[in-house]
Parts: sequence; structure tokens; C-alpha cells
Amino acid sequence: MASCNPQTPANRAAWLSAAKARPLAVKLAQYPSPKANEIVVRNAAIAINPSDWLKQDSGDFLYSWVKYPFVLGSDTAGTVVETGFSVTRFTAGDRVVGHAVGIDEQSNSSAEGTFQTYTVLRAEMTSPLPDSMSFESASVIPLGASTAACGLFEKDKLALQAPSTSPKLTGKTLLIWGGSTSVGLNAIQLAVAAGYEVFATASPKNHAYVKSLGASRVFDYNSPTVITDLRKAFEGKTTAGALTMGAGSADASMEVLKHCSGNKFIAMATYPTPSPPPQSLVLLKTVYAFMSWSVVWYFKSKMNGIRSNFIFGSTLAFNGVGKLIYEDFLPEALAQGSFVPAPEPKIVGEGLESIQAGLDIQKLGVSAKKVVVTL
Repeated sequence: MASCNPQTPANRAAWLSAAKARPLAVKLAQYPSPKANEIVVRNAAIAINPSDWLKQDSGDFLYSWVKYPFVLGSDTAGTVVETGFSVTRFTAGDRVVGHAVGIDEQSNSSAEGTFQTYTVLRAEMTSPLPDSMSFESASVIPLGASTAACGLFEKDKLALQAPSTSPKLTGKTLLIWGGSTSVGLNAIQLAVAAGYEVFATASPKNHAYVKSLGASRVFDYNSPTVITDLRKAFEGKTTAGALTMGAGSADASMEVLKHCSGNKFIAMATYPTPSPPPQSLVLLKTVYAFMSWSVVWYFKSKMNGIRSNFIFGSTLAFNGVGKLIYEDFLPEALAQGSFVPAPEPKIVGEGLESIQAGLDIQKLGVSAKKVVVTL
């Protein structure tokens, strides 16, 4: 960790100092100067995702390319302080929200992590914020929206038509299993903005919230008749496929889609893991569970005419979908209020020193909320 140049702002970060190190170590960090097509943002609010504590807990099992010390974090909202060469969409002082992709293997850069005072964002992964929207509310958007967008719009996933503030209706219906998750709430809004009807699943306490964001019908995923109910709901409709979150969601969605006409494709945002989570031999048991599930899934999907693919929530930064969302759609949609931050922020502290507590709170689980720390 280099000392700060006196000509640049002083930067501090909450470092993951080694594999499985806890708590995060709050120390000086080098100010991250922007390159071409990059901006530097003074973070005002950052949100925490499961991938953050999973990396801390799992060591090198996840994101094995990471070299320590490293700065985690994907979601930020703040103020532009500097722009790199060729950036024309932003100037210093602009209020923005963005997805930092430092942990992606193609980036692998602490400068692009959000658990610090100043973060580098790629211009095409950043959207301006209307003055009426708080940084805390906006910070919940990025990774949830990005993961949803990868599943909905990437060519090797569902490949839906692009979202718009004046969408052309397709007459097709999308199933979103896990509608009250961070990814699900963003996926509902993006799919509706792309012209699709949405059927979603959620626990009953979240049905009204999920409907308020655009789902036409919501089903209780714990109901013993949920698959039968969804099959009936899809009768006479053309499916656009399914986006799935949560344990067992892909298998349940297959049971629905195999009876539908249309695109029988499942974009999966959740990897199968042992249940309950193993307390020993974690790597071995997790790999075994995934491989066993994969073999069964392969044959079941072939038998039922189902295609599928897993989602990695940062790939949109490198294939044009990021620009589609953060440059072409979100600026106008946020300004008009047709796309709203979801889920609501759960502010758990202030300052870099509060990030470790935020990770621990997120790990315990939150429902229809996203853990946020203000800076």
C-alpha cells in the first residue's frame, strides 16, 4: 500500500489483508487515478452484497485470482472528482451511481473496489443521479441491476429485447423465481421496461412490494401448489424463459417451463450449494454437491428441452450490456422515476470501520432490504 501523493486526495480503504482475514483492516490506500474511459468517485454510500462476505469467508475458493491485500465492494453512489481521457458524459461534481468491477478477473484491481474513500469506475458502468435521489437509496442499485441485466440481456442468457422508458410490448411472459431478492427486484423492473409481462415468486409478506415494481402476478414459493399454480398461469401464454435466484429455484422453474411454449431457457443467478452448509471440509463438500447437481441437471434438462446458463454479475462490463443499462437506459429511467432503487437501504453504520459489521449483518440475512454503509 503506497503512501499518498501530497498532490492528490488522501485515500483510505478497508482492506482484505489476506485470505479469510477478519476484520477488514482500515488503512491508507493509494489514490486511484483514472485511465481512459474511467472516472474517480468520492464514495458517499456503499452497499454490501453476499459476494463480499463470501470472499472473506471462503478464502481462495472464490475469486482465486485475487492477490492480497485487496479492496472488495461493487456498489457505490457518490460524486465525481476526476475524469480520465475521452470521458465526455461526466465532469467533476456530478452525482453518480456505479458498479465497480475490481473483483472481476478481467479487472482484478483494488482501485475498482468500493470499500474505500475514492473508487475508479468505468464510464460505461456509471449513471448520473437525479438531485432528488439520495446516495443511500441509489447505492443499492448496481450489482443487483447488473446481475439481472446479465441474465436478461446477454446473448448467451435470455437475450431479451433492450429496456426502454417507452417499451414495445412483446406479448411474452417471464418467470422470475426469487422476486424479492436484490436481483429479482431489479430484474422485474428491467423486464417490464423491456416489454415483458412478469410472473414472480416471493414470500407473501413481500407480494405487494414485488407487484408495486411491475410484476403482474406473484406466487408464494413455499406453497405446496406453487408449481401447479404457475403452470396454470402460463396456460395460453408464450414464455420468455426464467431468471432464478435461491436454493432449488432452477429445478422448480424447470418443472414450470417444461409445460410452456416459447423460450425454455433458465438464467441462473444462484449456484447450488449443500444444505445445510457444511461445517467441515467445506471446499470438498461444496464441489461434490455442485458436481452431483450438475450431472443430474444435465440429463433432466436434456429430457425436458430446457437450456440454461449461469450468471456472473460483472460480465456486462465487457460485452456492451453495461453500456445498454448504465448509459442508454438508467439515466432517463432514474430521472423519470420509471426505475426506482430496490430493495430499500438498511443503513447499518458510517465510515470504513463499519463495513465489517455490515458484512456480518448481511451474512445473517436481510429480507427485501440491502445493507448500506455511508462514508
